[in-house]
Amino acid sequence: MSRFAKTLSIRPDPHGAQALPETAMLLAAGLGKRMRPLTASRPKPLVEVAGRSLLDHALDHVRAAGVGRVVVNVHYLADALEAHVRRHAADLDVAVSDERGRLLETGGGVVHALPLLGDRPFYVINTDNFWVDGPVDTLRLLANRWDDARMDALLLVVPLARATAHSGQGDFHMDAEGRLLRRQPRRVAPFVYTGIQLVSPRLLEDAPEGAFSMNVLWDRAIAADRAFGVVHQGLWCDVGTPAAIAVAEDMLKGG
Repeated sequence: MSRFAKTLSIRPDPHGAQALPETAMLLAAGLGKRMRPLTASRPKPLVEVAGRSLLDHALDHVRAAGVGRVVVNVHYLADALEAHVRRHAADLDVAVSDERGRLLETGGGVVHALPLLGDRPFYVINTDNFWVDGPVDTLRLLANRWDDARMDALLLVVPLARATAHSGQGDFHMDAEGRLLRRQPRRVAPFVYTGIQLVSPRLLEDAPEGAFSMNVLWDRAIAADRAFGVVHQGLWCDVGTPAAIAVAEDMLKGG
C-alpha cells in the first residue's frame, strides 16, 4: 500500500451531509481512434472543446468538488499528456499511473493505479465525455448518494433521450432504489453511462490481471446487488468523434 493510502481520508462536505472523496482517477490512456485525425499528433484528452482540452474541463470539475488528489493514467503520446497535467494541475496533488509499456483498458488501468488511489472510495472519470452540472455539483451528487454499506460502485447515468451525440441503445435499467441491471440483447435501455463513477476499492478485489474492461467488475457488482446508479441532473455529451466537438460546444452555449 502506498504512503498516500495511509493518510487518505474523506472530508465532510460543507455543501451537504455526506463526506467527499479526496481522490479522482482520470482515465486518459486510450488511443482515441474514433477521434482521428485529431489524435494523430495529440492524445485524445488534449482535444479541445470551447478552447480548452477535455482533460482541463475534467480538472475544472474535480477542483470545483474540492478533490485535491488526481491520478492520471498515460499510454498514447504519454510524454505530452504528462507534461500537460504537470503544467495545468500544479495546484493539485498529481500522480501519474504509467501504462507506456502496455495499455490496460479501463478496468486494468484502475487496478494498476490502485496503489496510488488509497483505501477509500474514489472517483473514476473518463476524459472523453463533457458535462455541465445541474442544480447540484455532479461529483458532490455522487458523494451525497454514496452508501458504503450497500455499494461498491455508484455510476452517474443520463437518460438515453438526453445523451447528446451518443449513438448507442442505452446501457442500464435502474430500479426505484437505484440498483442497476444490464440492457438485454436487441433491446433498448433507458439509461446511458456517462463515464463518471464513484467506486470502493472493494470493487477491485480479486480482479483479473492485465488488460480488461470495467464492465467485468460492474457485472460482478450487479450480481452481488452492489452496483447502483444516480441520474445526472445537468447536460452531457459523448465527445467521441470530431463531429461531436461542435455539438458539445453548442450544448455548452445553451447550458
